Amino acid sequence: MSLFGYARVSTTDQDLDIQIQALRVAGCQTIRAEKKSGAERSARTELQILLDFLREGDTLVVTRIDRLARSMKDLQDIVHELKGRGVALKATEQPIDTGTAAGKAFLDMLGVFAEFETNLRRERQMEGIAAAKLRGVYKGGKARIDPAEVRRLAAEGVRPAHIARQLGISRGTVYRFLPTTSDRRGETEAPAPVDVSP
Repeated sequence: MSLFGYARVSTTDQDLDIQIQALRVAGCQTIRAEKKSGAERSARTELQILLDFLREGDTLVVTRIDRLARSMKDLQDIVHELKGRGVALKATEQPIDTGTAAGKAFLDMLGVFAEFETNLRRERQMEGIAAAKLRGVYKGGKARIDPAEVRRLAAEGVRPAHIARQLGISRGTVYRFLPTTSDRRGETEAPAPVDVSP
């Protein structure tokens, strides 16, 4: 069985030395490290190199699981991938070791608590919406556009395509709020009235 370490910090001004030292003490001969945000897994190239290299019977070692993943879903995906290849996961600062029954149970509990917290948050949100509806103050989602702003720009002579670009909406949406119909294909405006007074 071989131990492979992975260390990560989020920004370039953070230091990797403490993690690397802890991984060496844990027995890791090979350590991959990177200074990358954990938000996007695809950006963590050193992690992917390590995951591709691991073989059955190996153990991936991190200091804490937040160095490996930034969300429970990301962590579960990685753990599932490791498990399918017969690779264990171990954290030096947390009681996580998927090579042991206790370590697996702790990791499973983390997943349960994360799901419980998500469900609680969703439940509180729905209760808040229901209470707001009862008070008559719930207005639903905020409108993305202001029809009055579309009409104001049109009244100032701004062409529909420019209004759409300025407000970040489609031309079709612009036309929906205009009081007069224009030629949508050519966006030709009605000719200005001609002064025929003597």
